[in-house]
Amino acid sequence: MKIKALTRSITAQQAPGSDVQRAPRNLAPELHPFERAREYQRALNAVKLERMFAKPFLGQLGNGHVQGVYSMCKDKNSLNCIASGSGDGVVKVWDLTTRDEETWRVAAHNNIVKGLTFTNDKKLLSCATDGIKLWDPYASPSNTTPIATWQEGGPYTSLSFHRSANTFAASSGQGCIRIWDLEHSTAGQAIQWPSFVDTITDVCFNQVETSVIGSVATDRSIILFDLRTNMPVIKTVLHFACNRIVFNPMEAMNLAVASEDHNIYIFDARNFDKALNIQKGHVAAVMDVEFSPTGEELVSGSYDRTIRLWRRDAGHSRDVYHTKRMQRVFRTMWTMDSKYILTGSDDGNVRLWRANASERSGVKATRQRQALEYNNALLDRYGHLPEIRRIRRHRHLPKVVKKATEIKREELAAIKRREENERKHSNKKYEKRKSEREKAVLVKQQ
Repeated sequence: MKIKALTRSITAQQAPGSDVQRAPRNLAPELHPFERAREYQRALNAVKLERMFAKPFLGQLGNGHVQGVYSMCKDKNSLNCIASGSGDGVVKVWDLTTRDEETWRVAAHNNIVKGLTFTNDKKLLSCATDGIKLWDPYASPSNTTPIATWQEGGPYTSLSFHRSANTFAASSGQGCIRIWDLEHSTAGQAIQWPSFVDTITDVCFNQVETSVIGSVATDRSIILFDLRTNMPVIKTVLHFACNRIVFNPMEAMNLAVASEDHNIYIFDARNFDKALNIQKGHVAAVMDVEFSPTGEELVSGSYDRTIRLWRRDAGHSRDVYHTKRMQRVFRTMWTMDSKYILTGSDDGNVRLWRANASERSGVKATRQRQALEYNNALLDRYGHLPEIRRIRRHRHLPKVVKKATEIKREELAAIKRREENERKHSNKKYEKRKSEREKAVLVKQQ
């Protein structure tokens, strides 16, 4: 008796270059009634492993500074070069690949270094109350003299460099912004709001619409300027002052500000009537915020000694980093590959962190990469379930931060309860309710 059987070659059952022979499988749903239960258990294991391998802190750069780090910048043409400035006027340039000692240093100023920025031709600008200085850290030795110095119109509080032109902007304690062109020796051009403005604490060039400059001042205002007309465009006043302004590198119209009221506000520059998003979680003033190079995430540093990472469209942080010795965080920064985060704090250290706490760098085998992708897909599919969501969101916080969070929650609940009582027993009950995003804006002027 002759029997005909199905035969398949080995090459049809395994991938090219692999020695793992795969068995043929029938993926029909009716043959796998427990598929969802198995996938749920795998998702639960995946989220537990993710938290177990979460070790975000990589180390500090060299021995740091003698005093606190109050300004930082990165060379946008390099993946491994950053600069930091401290409270004693010292500026250091670091190589992220070695992380041992600074590659260049100079006693640049007599007091706190307020602003740092790299130029497009790899030179370094620094500013303080005694003026602005231009350095060449790549071609000159340490403790050299500056290439150029500007002192008119000070004291200066921050710097920002143009995306393509050889132009930089400096904010001043006199309430104006001065624009200099490094290719010409002409005096700096000053632009300001027609009426008096307090000290402008931060200035930032838009990296897409390069003729637009954003600034924040101590009078709680956010002001946008247009270099094509040398005129201010719009002024918005919030309830609290902002410490930092930054534009989304992928969306020219969106900007974020770090506020003294513990929140981060994201605005659409075309419509300042309300905030696009309010990100809450810090329990002290937010000192710095920056968009990732992809424009999808933000990192913030706060006076509460924590660093938080945010998705652009989320209201709460996806992760929070802290160490026992890290003091108040004044500067946060992404690396140009969006893989790492740098922070400068009051204790004088520049620290390096992973952007994803459980991610490991290096080349991964194909099966390992496929397993990680499968686990991430499972977490996206089952992340809404209570147990997985609880494990994924849980973070250990310092006792002081946790207690402050509880107190803040009670205070906000009391304020909301009082407002509801006032509304119930007054004519406010006939008024239309305002959303939290609309309440953020106090006054808008054009």
